Amino acid sequence: MTAALLDSFLAAKAQDMSDAAPPSDEALVEATLDGDDAAFAELIRRHKRRVFGSAARFARNDHQIEDIAQEVFIRAYKNLQNFRRDAPFEHWLARITVSACYDFLRRERRHRDTASLESVDFDLSDGSVDRALAAGRAREVIAWAMAQLRPDEQLVLTLCEIEERSIREAAELTGWSEANVKVRAFRARAALKRVLEEHAEP
Repeated sequence: MTAALLDSFLAAKAQDMSDAAPPSDEALVEATLDGDDAAFAELIRRHKRRVFGSAARFARNDHQIEDIAQEVFIRAYKNLQNFRRDAPFEHWLARITVSACYDFLRRERRHRDTASLESVDFDLSDGSVDRALAAGRAREVIAWAMAQLRPDEQLVLTLCEIEERSIREAAELTGWSEANVKVRAFRARAALKRVLEEHAEP
């Protein structure tokens, strides 16, 4: 083979490789189980934004978000052999993420110091207040009120109300039955309303 033909062959081969579809998540799982840690690093790269986004709905600062995300990927790595491939990898990882967030909420419930009511302004009725400021205050009030709820109430409200997931999706992510999700969501909405009403300005 002449040098020119060899160069042409190598160039074509390189083009074929660049055109090749990236490996699927399932293929990366298999490679990881075979000992290729670079394959798992690629799984992290693909899914970290979604995991961080989910964690940010439950945690209050970057450090907590990073801790949750790290816990998610550690659990995923340790339990990778349990991925049954009956659903996409991202769905399996989402269930792990919800579980890690739920555990985070329960830890916070045990260790947090309840914020003083004086630090939260419940008066949102001032018509002269800039709309953006009023919206920010409303979010602060809701965040404070959510923090007063039980972990399961926070979880189900976040999934069903904030992320707008269906009852079926919430059940799949939490492992609860659909009936259980409905009951928990109903009670959580009532609890949130009660907290807001009890501490609203007269």
